[in-house]
Amino acid sequence: MADAPHIPDEAETRARWGAFAWTAENAEQAKKVIARYPEGRQASAVMPLLDLAQRQVGAETNTQGWLPVPVMEYIADQLEMPYMRVYEVATFYTMYNLAPVGRFHVQVCGTTPCMLRGSDDVLAACKGKGLSKGHTTADGLFTLTEVECLGACANAPMVQINDDNYEDLTFETMTAILDDLAAGKQPKIGPQIDRQTSCPEGGPTSLKEMVSENHDYRGAW
Repeated sequence: MADAPHIPDEAETRARWGAFAWTAENAEQAKKVIARYPEGRQASAVMPLLDLAQRQVGAETNTQGWLPVPVMEYIADQLEMPYMRVYEVATFYTMYNLAPVGRFHVQVCGTTPCMLRGSDDVLAACKGKGLSKGHTTADGLFTLTEVECLGACANAPMVQINDDNYEDLTFETMTAILDDLAAGKQPKIGPQIDRQTSCPEGGPTSLKEMVSENHDYRGAW
């Protein structure tokens, strides 16, 4: 389901990112992360450091960020582990981008619950705004990827855009979200219908007193 990344030319990548180093703030954060693990087990910090590096690259490029090979090598050196083991982690998890993405990485869940609830409409809305799976729009704003389950099946269909989930989508609400992002506005995060998290639409249908307080129902039994 996930589209293969279009990794840039190695020479260009090394010319741009070969001198990668942590910012002062991220260097301190990396030390704190590594210190969470016992001596000799610093390789366990690879996932948070990859995320930190991706965010730093994103800040430098005004995108959601990605992991050039020299950046992964930098982390491997810091953690004293083979580069290939870092690469194995980065290629296993879709939270890491192996190629440049846009300012907003639109990850559409196409697994069965979302498909049954209308993920095709979500993809159609993306297509209507010029997004194409596996590609970044010409203005560098959006990258579209179809992914496997993102764990919000009760609120299907849904997408993850950078760090945020948008749920209970329709063609119209997905179009509105993309319009807001393009205009520099922050769309409503989470369910796009009248519900709190994964509660029933319109509010609770039982134990309603629990909405405002930890109500004691024992007298009603």
